[in-house]
Amino acid sequence: MSVTVNFDYDRQIRKANPLKLYRVSDGDTPVVEQPVRMVSCDTPEKAGYAGKPETSQPKLEKCRQRLVGEYYNGHLAAGLRDYLASRITPDAAQRHIGAGYDASREFERMLEERLALPDGKRRKTAVIPTGEIIDRYGRMLAYISPWFAGEKEGDPLPPKDDPRRKTFNLEMVETGWAASFPIYPSLPGNDDMNRLIAGAEDAWNGKKGMWAQYGKDLLLAYEYRMCIKLANAASPEEGVKEAFQRHCVDLAALKIVGKYDFYKVPPPYRLWVWEGDLEKARADLGLTA
Repeated sequence: MSVTVNFDYDRQIRKANPLKLYRVSDGDTPVVEQPVRMVSCDTPEKAGYAGKPETSQPKLEKCRQRLVGEYYNGHLAAGLRDYLASRITPDAAQRHIGAGYDASREFERMLEERLALPDGKRRKTAVIPTGEIIDRYGRMLAYISPWFAGEKEGDPLPPKDDPRRKTFNLEMVETGWAASFPIYPSLPGNDDMNRLIAGAEDAWNGKKGMWAQYGKDLLLAYEYRMCIKLANAASPEEGVKEAFQRHCVDLAALKIVGKYDFYKVPPPYRLWVWEGDLEKARADLGLTA
């Protein structure tokens, strides 16, 4: 007997990714290296994204020329073009990439400090997958924090509001080394979401971390990526499509401001929604147009 099927429904099929195989725990459980993308936070890019400053600064300058000239005129509103162009300073790439390396060092310091155990060993890391689970690059979308073994091991979980329990995602935002970058549906619970907003407010208003070191006109990571895409595009239509794929929501008003008016919303209050998730987000979050 030969059986064939033709199931007609939308599947979420992702491309294969090359992951290092460490061992096999049983016949259906390989243990592999799995990169994790910490959600709700976004640190500046390092040189790997668009090259060292001597390579990436000309790309940013090309973007600025396109924004102030005719290339994107008629495709992007003047307010957005002026906002991005004003942040592309002669040292924008150098400052952004410098902030990226500093953010990595700060994250490594946090890990070293918060995962250290009294006996000199290293605490395990708690990984909390959320929302989409795996992104287009094969990274697990998750919140991460120190792992506590529990009462039986003499390592009880601290109370909920104890700072030892906060996620590294939140701490990077609180210290100002990551911009708040919540994307629906990968959102924390309401208490943690409000902690994220408060931490982002404090870091932005208090000019902490990257803003203390590099100035408040520093291109945020997603703005930097937008500018590189706008520079690399073969046409204005391609540039707009590649650079602006998410709608922004103003958390202060629970209002959808769209793909192109995010700059009108202060960074701590920006929430992002993919095009395909917009109607469900509108219903789930009580958003207005």
